[in-house]
Amino acid sequence: MAYARDRTLGCARLTWGGTLPTRVGPGGTWVGLDRTLGRLDRTLGRLDQTRSARASARQRGRRVAAPKGPTSRRVHLGKVLTRMREDLEMRREDVAAAMGFSAEKLWRVEKGKTSLPNPTDLKHLLAHYGAEDPEVIESLLVIHRESLQEGWWVPYSAHLPKGMREYVGMETDALSISAWQPSLVFGLLQTERYARELLLSAKGVDETTSEFIDANVEVRMARKAIVTKDEPRNLWIIMGEDAVRSTIGNRDVMAEQCEEIKRLASLDTVTVQILPAASTGYRASQNFALLDMGDPLGKIVQADQPGGQASITDKKPDVGRYSRRFEALRAAALPPNETPSFIDEVHRDLERKLTP
Repeated sequence: MAYARDRTLGCARLTWGGTLPTRVGPGGTWVGLDRTLGRLDRTLGRLDQTRSARASARQRGRRVAAPKGPTSRRVHLGKVLTRMREDLEMRREDVAAAMGFSAEKLWRVEKGKTSLPNPTDLKHLLAHYGAEDPEVIESLLVIHRESLQEGWWVPYSAHLPKGMREYVGMETDALSISAWQPSLVFGLLQTERYARELLLSAKGVDETTSEFIDANVEVRMARKAIVTKDEPRNLWIIMGEDAVRSTIGNRDVMAEQCEEIKRLASLDTVTVQILPAASTGYRASQNFALLDMGDPLGKIVQADQPGGQASITDKKPDVGRYSRRFEALRAAALPPNETPSFIDEVHRDLERKLTP
């Protein structure tokens, strides 16, 4: 059965507004791929922003890009394949049986947790769905090829908690991050010494190794590049007062950490707020982060679960719930311009308490 050309893919009545580029750029990437992917996702109806919003973004000179890293590519491809299967009202189990692999494997591909091992598998799956448009097929093959690339964090994978590999991959590609951390300094704001002392304090409890601690400190410091590199992400962090008052390590570690928070908060792309312990406003007990992935992935939310595992979801009810929580926290916290003076006050208090 051929995939209905008047529905989602290969629609003869659709105007694509351009052609697939015919040359390949550095690294084997199709020149103009982002434009092709944008057309593909408009056809699939997966954009989170309206066309008027997209037009406004163009007028402001902002470029709406497709996912860049392997994790985002993998998630993107999984969403496209899921939509194709659901449009044809095919059961995952039936498709997997026809392809000769398990339903669990197809589920992992559709959820962006893994990639099909080779392009032939993807071609067979697309043929099963009746996809015939060469432009769409080639675009998906390009996404697949790039999803197979290794992210910079892969060498550390054996030491990352469950769910953290996916999160780091998505974080690397996020356009902006909004996060709440009630009791510890948020990861992207931590100094190397603070991060190490924090992990060392849990070494006996969690039965971790020195190798585990070294690897996680290196990863955390590497992640900070998204805040300080040439094209930094927009970061809005709200922390509870306990996050900056709790002593991790010693006085020198905390003094350095306080200065680092102030330094990062002074950057144009970073906003830091503190929620005082005396505040009577809303206070969430669970730390979380909202990542805006841009088109076509939209927003995702990551929340830590008991046992140190991280859950990640893009379900609209969950994203909406955590977005409301963040707005309530932002309203209850001190204004951003009061953060430096509050940090100085905390630092002075710690100096008095920790001085022999």
